[in-house]
Amino acid sequence: MQMFLDTFQAITWQMPVMWLIGGILIFLAIKYDMEPTLLLPMGFGAILVNLPMSGATEVIETLYNAGIANELFPLLLFIGIGAMIDFGPLLSNPKMLLIGAAAQFGIFFTLSMARLLGFDMIDAASIGIIGAADGPTSIVVANTLGTKYVGAIMVAAYSYMALVPIVQPPFIKLATTKKERLIRMPYNPGSVSKGLRILFPICVTIVAALAAPASAALVGFLMFGNLIRECGVLDSLSNTAQNVLANLITIFLGITVAFSMKGESFLLPETLMILGLGLVAFIADTVFGVFFVKFLNLFSKNKMNPMIGAAGISAFPMASRVVHKMGLKEDPQNFLLMHAAGANVAGQIASAIVGGLIIGLVL
Repeated sequence: MQMFLDTFQAITWQMPVMWLIGGILIFLAIKYDMEPTLLLPMGFGAILVNLPMSGATEVIETLYNAGIANELFPLLLFIGIGAMIDFGPLLSNPKMLLIGAAAQFGIFFTLSMARLLGFDMIDAASIGIIGAADGPTSIVVANTLGTKYVGAIMVAAYSYMALVPIVQPPFIKLATTKKERLIRMPYNPGSVSKGLRILFPICVTIVAALAAPASAALVGFLMFGNLIRECGVLDSLSNTAQNVLANLITIFLGITVAFSMKGESFLLPETLMILGLGLVAFIADTVFGVFFVKFLNLFSKNKMNPMIGAAGISAFPMASRVVHKMGLKEDPQNFLLMHAAGANVAGQIASAIVGGLIIGLVL
């Protein structure tokens, strides 16, 4: 009885609030299928670390120090992501690299906004990287820079990735006309040789490491995963990376992220500001990507559907699916998936490189 009373007295006002937040994340994962592999363990972990006198907190802290503080989990996850990616659509249309790069505009815009709101450079840069729309990159940058808002940044990054199907469509519509959304883009893939598919990840790793040394680990692990996929002699390893490894790391990553969601450090006014700035970052990425395609169309004979610019963010593969579905809604015969996928994987590469650039510029 005394133990029960001691436990009850240890409950602070922040704990029930965090239970509610954890419950909301679980609800979104189950009810609306919003990135359930991430939001469900994240939500349950948020409840675990906010239980009074809970021994689970120590276990999660151990996992956090072993897998997130040293960036192990994000980098291993990048191997799995790389093994899932088919760079064929990008190699067939290299101009998608420009779209992927342009769609990172939200990172720098949000960094500037955060500075104007009073955050110091380290915190502002860490907040801005939410615009990478890439959870592992956000974790690596935030941890490397040493921001005190790691929890809020990770929650914002993964939550908005899950909300891409809700956040992007209204702003894509605002940034385009009906006529633009109806532009058809027949997919005529060029011949992408096996040699080119193998050389691409190797060359990207070298170029990225020379241009932004801090991005070498992020880009390198992503490209290593893709090389496993494309080499043709490691099918079993490729399947393991895509399924077993990616799923296992995602489980650990989701529940371990919750260590940064303790109520006393999470329920701060700055957290709300970071969540708001994260939304701004995603919107800016989306809109600027669309307008960049419009700009390219000024000089192109074969017009591109501006909606594919929104797929240039790194929320792979959700963003490309959103664009594809919007294209079909406007015209049931307009199949944009492969074009959007090309921009989407370009954004995956660009976000990792920009993450390295941000680290190099700030430190």
